[in-house]
Amino acid sequence: MPFSTDVQARGIQLLLSGMMSRVHEDLRFTDVPKRTESLEVPTGAGPVNCTVYRPPASTATPAPVYVNFHGGGFVVRRPEQDDHMCRSIAATAGCVVINVDYDVAPQRPYPAPLTQAYDVCAWVADNGTAGGWDGSRLAVGGHSAGANLTAGVCRMARDRGTFTPRLQIIDSAPLDQVADPATKLSPIAKPLLSPHLMRVFTAAYIPDPAERAHPLVSPGLADDLAGLPPALVITAENDRLRDEGDAYAKALEAAGVTVTHRVFTGVDHYFTHTGPVPAAKEAIELMASTLRTALSA
Repeated sequence: MPFSTDVQARGIQLLLSGMMSRVHEDLRFTDVPKRTESLEVPTGAGPVNCTVYRPPASTATPAPVYVNFHGGGFVVRRPEQDDHMCRSIAATAGCVVINVDYDVAPQRPYPAPLTQAYDVCAWVADNGTAGGWDGSRLAVGGHSAGANLTAGVCRMARDRGTFTPRLQIIDSAPLDQVADPATKLSPIAKPLLSPHLMRVFTAAYIPDPAERAHPLVSPGLADDLAGLPPALVITAENDRLRDEGDAYAKALEAAGVTVTHRVFTGVDHYFTHTGPVPAAKEAIELMASTLRTALSA
C-alpha cells in the first residue's frame, strides 16, 4: 500500500530540512555583518516569527523595507536558508529586510501560509514608525514556493487596495499547480526537481484539486494581471519551472506591468543557494540593485 501524500510530505520535511539550510560556502557572505533582531507579527492564521535584518548604521533613516519569503515546496520550513541573501541585500540595497518564518504544509496547507504572508506584509506597511522602517516604501519577494506566495500577496494587495509594493521579486516560482509536473521539462537529464517531488509538494499544499487553478495558487493561469506591482522575474535555464516563469514575465508585461526578466543560463532550480557561485552572486546583486532603484523612487 503506497504511503499517503501527508506521510510522504512529512518524510520530505525530515529529509530536506537539513539539506536546504546548506548554502554553498562561497555564498555565505561571511564578510557581511549580521545585524538582526526577532519579531513576532500577528496574522489571521496565527502569529508569525520573523527575523529583521538592518542595513548599515550609516543608512539614512527610516530605510525602506523588503519582505522575503523562503522556498521549500511549501513543505520545508527553513527561513535561515535565505540568511546569506537577506544580509547581502540589507547591506547593499540599503533597506530593512524581514525574513518570514511562515507555516508550511501538510500541517498548515493553503490558505494558511498565504494568509500569513499577506498579513505580515500589511502589518509591515502599517507599522513602520514602531519598527524603524518606511512602510510606504515596501517591496516583497521570494524564492521558489516563496515566489508563489509573493505573487499571491501582490494580487491580494491590488484587489484589497491595502498597500502597494514598489517591487515584487519572483525567483524560480511554481506558478501553475494544475499542469502535470511530468510535462515540465528540463534540458538536463536529472534536474533538481523531480515530478514525484513536485506532486507531493502540490498535494500537501493544496489537498483539494479543485483549488489548484485559483489565481492565488496558480498565478500563472490568471488572466487579470493589470495593476500588479513592477516585477523582477528570475528564471533558471535548467529548472523545470523555467517555462512558467518565462510565461508569467511575458504575461505581466503584456498586461502593462513593468518587468525586468532575466534567464540565468546553465543553472538549475535554487542556484541562488547552491551555485554555481558566479551566477548566484550575479542574481543576488541583481535583486539588490533592482530593489535599491525601486525603493529609492
